[in-house]
Amino acid sequence: MLFAPCSTCSDAVGPMVTLMSEPVRVRIAPSPTGTVHLGLCRTALFNWATARRRGGKFILRIEDTDHDRSTAESEAAIVEGLRWLGLDWDEGPDVGGPYAPYRQSERIERHHERAGELLAAGHAYRCFCTRERLDALRAGQEERKETARYDGQCRDLEPDDVERRLAAGEPFAVRFRVPEGATTFDDLVRGTVTFAHAEVDDWVMVRQVGGPTYNFVVVCDDIDMRITEVLRGEEHLVNTPKQLLLYAAFGAPAPAFGHLPLMLGPNRKKLSKRHGDTALGDYRANGYPREAIVNFLCLQGWALDGATEVFDVATFVERFDPRDVQKAGAVFDFDKFKWLSGELIRRQPLALVAERCAPFVVAGGLATEGELRERARWFEQVVAGEQERILLYSDLPGRIAHFFAADEAVPYAADAEAGARKHAGRIETLAAFRAWLAAQDPAASAEVLGAGAKAFVAAAGLKLPALFQPLRCALTGMAGGRDLFDVVVLLGREHALARIEAAERRLA
Repeated sequence: MLFAPCSTCSDAVGPMVTLMSEPVRVRIAPSPTGTVHLGLCRTALFNWATARRRGGKFILRIEDTDHDRSTAESEAAIVEGLRWLGLDWDEGPDVGGPYAPYRQSERIERHHERAGELLAAGHAYRCFCTRERLDALRAGQEERKETARYDGQCRDLEPDDVERRLAAGEPFAVRFRVPEGATTFDDLVRGTVTFAHAEVDDWVMVRQVGGPTYNFVVVCDDIDMRITEVLRGEEHLVNTPKQLLLYAAFGAPAPAFGHLPLMLGPNRKKLSKRHGDTALGDYRANGYPREAIVNFLCLQGWALDGATEVFDVATFVERFDPRDVQKAGAVFDFDKFKWLSGELIRRQPLALVAERCAPFVVAGGLATEGELRERARWFEQVVAGEQERILLYSDLPGRIAHFFAADEAVPYAADAEAGARKHAGRIETLAAFRAWLAAQDPAASAEVLGAGAKAFVAAAGLKLPALFQPLRCALTGMAGGRDLFDVVVLLGREHALARIEAAERRLA
């Protein structure tokens, strides 16, 4: 028997909702059933900022009661992903705390105990309806185009009948007894919200198989962990009346609720995979800076001042107030996200950009980690020429691949080769320039070489493109890019001369 029989039941009345007035305690409570998506990251970020701004506590709780889908790998990904974003928590399954355990599956006995309390107080009742009866009930309601809801058949069973059925071993679920009336609360984002209790079904708190449901356990855990504010996605708004009724039934003060706007795709429908990547791991793999991801998530439903779009997380914490979050859905602008990524890359120290670009260079097969370490100063100089141009760390390998190519086999882009071939005297010009370059001081700077090359062009009676377009194709295989004589210095005189000589054959 899951619970002791209820000896007396009393009619419930409308709830009196009391709000907490304790030090701020907020939480993020993800289910470890898949990837770490951006919606979870935004919710975590907003809760974390609330705690940090107001000197409160931020708690991580893992809601892993979906045994069929929850995995340890997913929980580990949540912990690692949130930490990668720079979030930390004061209590959680990995750091402990005064209200442990912080995995919901480890709190099941407590949930059963709390369900027993509601049964004893008459706020809940046992429902012996079979799955077949409930399916038939729902089918009939759908056929009549009625709202699907439980018809209350077991709501007022006589205590003797309950005892008899329990003794016979009949399986049962536990339903919450929704009182008449309405619930009104002040949503931190949406203002005053009212739900008529007639719109709330006598919902299942504990299934026949013994597993407690989300709306029940989340309240039990939030009460035990003394959560004072709940910031979560708009999709949870419909759960709020059920949960507020539970707080009232337990005689516990309710937290303040705030429901964040949906993140929408370009078509203004809920963001989904068909609109693009929605998982944090996808953006990490694509080379977005973590600072850009955090900055962009801050802008999903909130604004610093209506004009400033690039700011650091410290500024966000200092200014964030959930009452400033917009009600309307936040349209996920992928172009703006990539622009913001580029803006932040340009503002980062060169050494940091090089460090974060290195894994993409290695993954692209251009060099090994050891080779980049051995030539760290050179690699930073290579990155310096592209820092203003790349939008993602992953953009770098394609822009610098020519530095790692064999001199005789630098890939020529079609537009670069076409630009070189349109100059009739290109072979003679390249050969003459190669002789000039070979005679220059090997320690000459890019500035000195550039000035000398312009003098060479003028003395030959040429226009700059007659040399520079074939020369750029020879050295980089690209139609544009960084200063050509930076390229010469970075390649080294020997490699530059070898590439020019190869181009004299390839562009003939």
